[in-house]
Amino acid sequence: MKREIIKTLDGSTTIHLQEWNESYHSKHGAIQEAKHVFIKNGLSLFDAAPVSILEIGFGTGLNAFITFFESRSKQQQIDYVGVEAYPVDAKEVLEMNYVAELQADNYKDVFEKMHECEWNQKEVISADFMLTKRKQFFDEIDDFEIFDLIYFDAFGYRVQPELWSTEIFRKMYQSLKPNGVLVTYAARGVVKRSMIEVGFTVEKLAGPPGKREMFRAFKKV
Repeated sequence: MKREIIKTLDGSTTIHLQEWNESYHSKHGAIQEAKHVFIKNGLSLFDAAPVSILEIGFGTGLNAFITFFESRSKQQQIDYVGVEAYPVDAKEVLEMNYVAELQADNYKDVFEKMHECEWNQKEVISADFMLTKRKQFFDEIDDFEIFDLIYFDAFGYRVQPELWSTEIFRKMYQSLKPNGVLVTYAARGVVKRSMIEVGFTVEKLAGPPGKREMFRAFKKV
């Protein structure tokens, strides 16, 4: 499948898959989307408390890097697990401009380390941030009540509906601790029904730039 690096409307880059007409991040702004969906409506719920995060779709590492960057001021302890079946090529990583766009030059080595560290083992990124990259298909996830927060950032339902199935969301529900939270950019009715079927309480929120709505789901006990 042909891949190209494109610049989104907020100036940050993403990878575009031409055959699917699908991108790793919103064309309206990769950084804006990540901050709105995963930080504002996800991580911020945990204030400065220690938090364990599961990311569904590690991709370019943008969500992990922004989570690290945003948590620095709080000195928040983060244990981050990113699942990815098809890791991004090193050449593509070098073309991502997230460090510059976030004005995070002091953490350029952190972004590089996130991509250079070994798969399937826990790595110390900083004193407050642990990263485990798991090369794994989503339907192979079998964690039980490990995570406080899930960033669900799979490719869209239009191109990969199987990643948004009831079976996948059942795995997400089981992976969360009681009162855990899942956030995603998606807002399709079929996705909401699958979430509710496995036990989630779902709320609809304002979406990031270019998208009207998004979902946040709670594992309420």
